[in-house]
Amino acid sequence: MSAEQFSIEGKRIWVAGHRGLVGSAVVRRLASEPVGELITATSAEVDLRNQAATNDHVRQTRPDVVIMAAAKVGGIHANRSAQGEFLYDNLMIASNTVEAARVHGAERFVNLGSSCIYPREAPQPMSEDALLTGPLETTNEGYAIAKIAALELARMYRRQYGFDAISLMPTNLYGPNDNFDLETSHVLPALMRKIHEAKVDGDSSVTLWGTGTPRREFLHVDDLADATVFALKHYHGEEHVNVGTGVDVSISELAQMISKTVGYDGDFIYDTAKPDGAPRKLLDVTSMTRLGWSADIKLEDGIQSTYDWYLNNEVVRR
Repeated sequence: MSAEQFSIEGKRIWVAGHRGLVGSAVVRRLASEPVGELITATSAEVDLRNQAATNDHVRQTRPDVVIMAAAKVGGIHANRSAQGEFLYDNLMIASNTVEAARVHGAERFVNLGSSCIYPREAPQPMSEDALLTGPLETTNEGYAIAKIAALELARMYRRQYGFDAISLMPTNLYGPNDNFDLETSHVLPALMRKIHEAKVDGDSSVTLWGTGTPRREFLHVDDLADATVFALKHYHGEEHVNVGTGVDVSISELAQMISKTVGYDGDFIYDTAKPDGAPRKLLDVTSMTRLGWSADIKLEDGIQSTYDWYLNNEVVRR
């Protein structure tokens, strides 16, 4: 950790995964910064799972800074049904990007991970030192192992090569450009779509996976983007840092909050044959708070703005 500030003025910054939930938020946040050039490439233009393609892209564009927001992501159903695919794709994406950035002289690398790196039964709230202290949640084990490998690779490259890589571990994210596909989405956008469609169709109830009792922490993606830029400027340590709100809600409470926003007054039926996932996932955000950053967007406000975006983008397209 260092008090020295890294200046991004005039820097060439590559946001890997710029079309996704996280990457698009980082791009929006960087629009207000004095960067020299914003570098982007779609997955069709550069397949980050391919080492040669990734290396060629970085060799040609020569970014000063790389923000690693590219990943294969999904909710419980998607993760559980494709563990090997999630592990392989995310391992290759991270490894190829970190190596190419190092080889071609990037000054800073920001690796964005996930709170799923922590053990299923980790003490709550989960602090950074809980990593590798117990078994992972089995429903997303492949994805979690890939994210652990990525942060360890960044750490080892710092030690061996002096590569200035940092890792941030955000909690559950939501916001504009989220994935609302019921087969592959995370819990908040899935609930939002289900509840909206129940209202439109006049359904008297909505069926939810699991018991509704697991507790989750939710961070608006614009807050994560702000934290990313803050850490890029101010954090220089090898230890990964949690990024969250420090507050959680049960899935049942979340469903009620979304219902209030949507204007749906039906009931909820819980399909207890479906998995709950980890019983609780709350991050200890003390480290980020001490650095001088904390989340700003309240969950109620974030749900409202996300629903507005959903209505103006997803619903219109259908």
